[in-house]
Amino acid sequence: MLNTNAKIRLYVENDLKAGTDLLIEGNGGHYLVNVMRVKMGACVILFNGREGDWLAEVVKVGKGKARLAVREKVRDQKPEGDLWYLFAPIKKARTDYMIQKATELGVSLMRPILTERTNLDKLKHDRLNANAIEAAEQCERMTVPKVAELIKLGDMLANWPEDRLLMFCDEAGEDGQNCYTIGRAINEAGAWQDHAKKWAILIGPEGGFTEEERVMLRKQANVVPITLGPRILRADTAAIAAISLWQSFAGDWA
Repeated sequence: MLNTNAKIRLYVENDLKAGTDLLIEGNGGHYLVNVMRVKMGACVILFNGREGDWLAEVVKVGKGKARLAVREKVRDQKPEGDLWYLFAPIKKARTDYMIQKATELGVSLMRPILTERTNLDKLKHDRLNANAIEAAEQCERMTVPKVAELIKLGDMLANWPEDRLLMFCDEAGEDGQNCYTIGRAINEAGAWQDHAKKWAILIGPEGGFTEEERVMLRKQANVVPITLGPRILRADTAAIAAISLWQSFAGDWA
């Protein structure tokens, strides 16, 4: 009898359906064989972000790879929110932390932004993507957020989609001085663009945005400047606070 008590959850890009055999190698194979030490007959939950969660059985184990037989669907795919998270990269460990927490909090896309005060101008995109995948696996999220490539702030703004509002976390702004709390910004969204229904959150670098960047941001039609309150927050703390507040007012916590 098949042991359905699967404790391992793994993201794959393959299509999933009953009767399919998958060879898991590379990072996934290393994780299954060398880290989790799976044995023949063990069960694993697979997901691809499109077709729900599927139970699969380990039918063969090799050196750094394993063959899995897909048995049955155990959870249907569910729709998720569409919130973008844009951030100026900071130190490696804290950037990794932000990627993990933003994934857990349900963002759909993450993109590093190069600003005047960004400490890093090169990122290992594969590492960021691996962090997002691992976080989605562990928190039982049904999709993995897209991790886009690093882009300059000005280039991002020049190609900003018309149907998405950009919530600019302005550490130098105060509520009532052309700056809004998140709750007020969401309630009054129509004051900026009636047709814009989607949101993104932009968190700046350590040291904040320059005055020139603040002016450039505030000139954009779809940018909504907001404050996170009277406290000075580190970039990773500000990210968690802003995403959590958005989820509370407009996301799937509402």
